[in-house]
Amino acid sequence: MSRCRATLNAIAACHLLVVTCALAQQTGGTVPAEPPIVVCKDQQYALCAAATCWVYNGLAYCTCDVLQGDSISLRLAVPGPAGERDVCELNRLGRTNGYMVSTFSVPAAGLKGGTTAVYTCPGTANAGNGVAAPVAYGQCDGGICFRSTSGNRFPGSTTKLEGDEIVCSCPISTASTPGAVNPLGYQVFGPYRPQAPAGQRCVDSGCELCSVASPTANGSVIPVGAPSGVGKILAVRLSGPPAPELNECPCACSAQPDGSTACTVVSRAEQ
Repeated sequence: MSRCRATLNAIAACHLLVVTCALAQQTGGTVPAEPPIVVCKDQQYALCAAATCWVYNGLAYCTCDVLQGDSISLRLAVPGPAGERDVCELNRLGRTNGYMVSTFSVPAAGLKGGTTAVYTCPGTANAGNGVAAPVAYGQCDGGICFRSTSGNRFPGSTTKLEGDEIVCSCPISTASTPGAVNPLGYQVFGPYRPQAPAGQRCVDSGCELCSVASPTANGSVIPVGAPSGVGKILAVRLSGPPAPELNECPCACSAQPDGSTACTVVSRAEQ
């Protein structure tokens, strides 16, 4: 990982290398020129980017949206009797076999003027006078989702899922997960008030997602997230430039006397 960190420090704008480095460490290989990314064309897929997740037995079960169209993902190929199948093929096969795969597109509500925003949980390079946010989020790219959960009640929810919602099983990224620690932190989606006065549109509950207490404990609720900047880069790879204009909210975190971390919105007039 030393080579990966050096690359990130030299080219801070290329945040997607965090994912590349994780792939290299997991496979024991060298850092590839670029991650193996594929676009799944005109498929039904699960979008988990703005989801929250219920934690049980070391996994995050995330309530995601069912969409139709183009999406993007790491290739995530698996061998089989007929040869390799990538994430798009696995998702296609799931349509008649009771499952779906989580891939990525930009949540419409996160675009400028929408009701959600990207909250940046700071890392060591952008924590200012505070501390880096503890790393704890659901990593749902390639998560397997269960069609039987749509329209039904799932543990952790007090109501039934809507017909266009689905539960996906996702690993939890923490500081010990390869590639999850980024000097520029990570990002999650949270609520946004587009009609509020400038400087009051971001809300502290969004930044609180950066510091969930006991995030891996059974029953905890955590957000889906990704290393900072990855979402915009994937959006450009999916739809072409320019990068989408998103509602964005920076968070600042501080250490508390009890050893926990608290994160709040950084006040900015342009929010």
